[in-house]
Amino acid sequence: MEPLSQMNIREVQEALYRDPSPRMICACQNDSRQGVRRLAVQLVKYQQAQVLEQARIQQLLVEENKLWKQGYLLLAGVDEAGRGPLAGPVVAGSCILPAKFDLPGLNDSKMLTESKREKLFIQIQKQAIDYAIGSAESAEIDALNILQATKLAMKRSIEGLTIRPHYLLIDALNLPDVQLPQLPLIGGDHLSASIAAASILAKVTRDRLMVQLHSLYPEYMFSKNKGYGTSEHMQVLKRLGPCPLHRKSFAPVRQETSIS
Repeated sequence: MEPLSQMNIREVQEALYRDPSPRMICACQNDSRQGVRRLAVQLVKYQQAQVLEQARIQQLLVEENKLWKQGYLLLAGVDEAGRGPLAGPVVAGSCILPAKFDLPGLNDSKMLTESKREKLFIQIQKQAIDYAIGSAESAEIDALNILQATKLAMKRSIEGLTIRPHYLLIDALNLPDVQLPQLPLIGGDHLSASIAAASILAKVTRDRLMVQLHSLYPEYMFSKNKGYGTSEHMQVLKRLGPCPLHRKSFAPVRQETSIS
């Protein structure tokens, strides 16, 4: 490689990309050109951020590592999206991640932007050993109650896996109807990588579905509110009453149903 002093800044940047070693960084830090020194600062910050991100991901694998060491090699994280909305299904995801994966930014879906969730959704689908989605519709929520419907959606997502997991890591809930060893983790979507991945699969799937359902009932703006009881949604609900997608057993919908 030619001496650093003979390279322009673009060439230095390319050289740093090929060789981000401490020796190369040190040479850039000692260069007389401010632009070259700035490249070194940016690279150091990036490397530090990578170290922190790797440490964060490892923290998300504490429960997985315990179970892997016990011989449970196929762990399915299970989580739901949509317990709180006034309309639409509750959707659950099950996801079996490999022991090694590359999912930077993996986190509880509620902590991520929509664009980041969409990006991770695709990456999870590509890298997962197996994954599946299950749901329970509004009528089932009304018939069973939201807790039991959530458990049903989770059960369906597990049954949708083509590979039978050895163990389940579930966000907060226990599934007595599923005959697999399982560990409910309160706040599991920010404690377990497997549950976090499942939460992203469930959330993105449900959001996309609500966008599609918007075309059936555009007045309720489901593409925007995803069925949650926003002030705009409540105003339309008061004016038009519920549509077939609404959960009639939920108090705000039930009140409007009785009024209408």
